[in-house]
Amino acid sequence: LMSHPRLGFGLWYSLRNPAQWSRPYPEIYAQTLRQIAWAETIGYDDVWLTEHHFCEDGHAPSILPLAAAVAARTTRIRIGTSVLLLPLYHPVRVAEDAATIDIISNGRFELGVGVGYRPQEFKGLGLRSQDRGARMDEGLEIIRALWRGETVDYAGRHFTVEGAKLAPMPVQSPPPLWIGGFAPASAQRAARIGDGYLGTGDMGELVKIYREERARLGKPGPGRLIGGHFWLVVSRDPARTLAEIGPHVLYQIEMYNKWLGEAGQALFPPVSSPAQLAEMGILQILGPQQAVDAIATYAEATGIERYYTWTVPPGYPEEKMNDHLQLFAEEVIPKFR
Repeated sequence: LMSHPRLGFGLWYSLRNPAQWSRPYPEIYAQTLRQIAWAETIGYDDVWLTEHHFCEDGHAPSILPLAAAVAARTTRIRIGTSVLLLPLYHPVRVAEDAATIDIISNGRFELGVGVGYRPQEFKGLGLRSQDRGARMDEGLEIIRALWRGETVDYAGRHFTVEGAKLAPMPVQSPPPLWIGGFAPASAQRAARIGDGYLGTGDMGELVKIYREERARLGKPGPGRLIGGHFWLVVSRDPARTLAEIGPHVLYQIEMYNKWLGEAGQALFPPVSSPAQLAEMGILQILGPQQAVDAIATYAEATGIERYYTWTVPPGYPEEKMNDHLQLFAEEVIPKFR
């Protein structure tokens, strides 16, 4: 019997509603909250929420209210943001809202932040995207100080704060702070000021940068990492599952390629069919034992302590994923306990 690394397992949501599969938003949000509440009873450890703004498919823009809703509906599962686009916010409000969610959840909130990359998101909020790195660094400094219970006087290029003191304080002192992103700078920032680095997909290069930066700063140990395959679905009938969810995942990847292309970045090669997604390993639909092997290999290569992957493809009914989530909970998760 192979011994596998111990891992926590998470869900990941964007709550998108593409026009071709359109449903009422209250239904999508209600089904998602119901699914999360159920998932914590079958063994999932955490749930991650992601944000984007001004998307035609309504990709969730407001993940702190969503995190509060999850906190109120659950008792055990940890609730994280992967990621909150910190440069778009005033850091004092993020510190306050995060503390409030931590109180509602009785100490289950984790803040994951990224700098963002879509120019339109900055324009729509009256900000300059070229300021995002500096706004991120200033914001993190302010949040850290508030969570330490300090009275904060801060004069930065982007934020000026006088006499800010957080009340009430979060239950955790402080909540974990993760830094994510696809650029080397995000891995370095995670090493410098985060509790860990939060990634997805092929993280090898970024993990290396994260560890090198920690070593350069004289920090002990390999650091902390969360990641997972972009899409890994467990199924007893992979061909049928590919036919069902493939078009929805293809839509998602095409949208990411469009956004990243507009930002001058690339995450995926161009894809034109669900079958191609499977060939390229972007969408892995595996039997339970294959999934265990794939996750073990990934965890050993990256050194992650927690694994998460997308839960529901855009426009696909949430409850139709429940069989896959249950199979994963029964036949994959126990191997990593």
